[in-house]
Parts: sequence; structure tokens; C-alpha cells
Amino acid sequence: MAAAVVASPNFYGVLEDGAALAKLAHDCGALLIAVFDPISLGVVGPPGAWGADIAVGEGQGLGNPLNGGGPYLGLFACKKAYMRHLPGRICGATTDAEGRRGFVLTLQAREQHIRRERAASNICTNEALCALAATIYLALLGPAGLRDVAELCVDKAHRLAERLTQIPGYRLHFDHPFFNEFVLECPGPATRVRNALLKEGLLAGVPLAAFYPALSNCLLVCVTESRSDEELDRFVAGLERLSR
Repeated sequence: MAAAVVASPNFYGVLEDGAALAKLAHDCGALLIAVFDPISLGVVGPPGAWGADIAVGEGQGLGNPLNGGGPYLGLFACKKAYMRHLPGRICGATTDAEGRRGFVLTLQAREQHIRRERAASNICTNEALCALAATIYLALLGPAGLRDVAELCVDKAHRLAERLTQIPGYRLHFDHPFFNEFVLECPGPATRVRNALLKEGLLAGVPLAAFYPALSNCLLVCVTESRSDEELDRFVAGLERLSR
């Protein structure tokens, strides 16, 4: 076993026991790679604090607006011992429209062409524009501001979860700590809930049936700091009408 990859918050929004998982990985002689939400670090410990050797994340939430799928910026950090071992290129495998196997250069360092075998940094192309936006966003927020944003996410997500679970037939699918996402178990197909609230201009969440058929009644709900109390009220009212 070379490495274990752990997302916290994970796909369901649940916060993992990172320290316990790091110990399991290290006891096997493996590295622990943590996938993190940078905004969550305003209220939870960073991956390095609970033993991660490598940490990666998506920086889109740091002041970069949604752009139909990109471009975004990847965050990549590691322990000092591994700094000179990071690859200069990362190739991704995929298939084309006709099902043929193909490869794409996902990451290429510009200095790769200059320093050749001594190159290690990954600064290239217009990714730097997204990184600059994230830098400005974080500089404007500062440590206290980042914590405020994270606390808003936690507060609004937990308030919404509490209100939704008071509606008959709805409950949380997982009884675990979460940051700003949670899985809501509905009395019927989650797609019905999603479609009903779409008509009211609300994206209620992601039905999980497409990923896990056994969770056809489950909806992955996310609440960020940008959601208003009025929007949360509309969400609750919409579900109440649907359950009558």
C-alpha cells in the first residue's frame, strides 16, 4: 500500500477522523493524502495538524466565480521531505467520444522547459490568474475573516438541517459532524424534491441516486456563506408544501 487518500469533508459532507486514519496509513508504511475544503480550515484543523503527508484541494471557493466548469486552481502542499519529489507533469487518462483511450496533460510546469531535470514548481499558464484572485480574496479576508466565512457556513448549514429534519419524513442520513454539506433523507425520490424546488428557483441539492442507487431517497445539500436567511426560509417552506 503506497498511500491512502482521505477527503474531509468527504463526498457526503462528513468530517472524518483524520488523525485516526493517518495512524492507520502510517502503521502500514503508507502516506496519507488529504483532500480538503480551504474554507473549512477557518474552523477545523489543517491536514498537516492531523498527520497528513500531502494535502490537495480545490481553490475555486476562494473568490473565484463559477465559470461553467473552470478554470479553477488546485491547491497542493506536502511535508518538506517530499518537496523535491513532486512530479513536473501529471498526465490524466480518459476516453474520447468514440470510447478510445486517450491521455491529457493535466499539469505541466512552465519551468520544466528551462530547468529540465531540476524543475519542480507548478506555475504555468492562466492558472496563475485564478491563484491571484484567491490570493487577493484571502488577503482581504485575513485570518479572522476566513474564520467568519467558515462559521457562517457552519451556522447556516446546521440551522437549515435542523429545520428540515423537523418536517415529517425528513431526517439526516448520517449522524456525524459536518461542515456545510449534509445528506438529507427524503420520504420519496430525491429527484422529486430537487425538481419541485427548481420550479421555485432553488437548487435544493444533488440527488445521490446517480452515484449510489441505494441512496435514491437522499439529497446532498450544501449551504455556503452567500445563502441568505430568506433563501433558507424558501427552502423550508417548499419542502413543507411538498410534504402535505
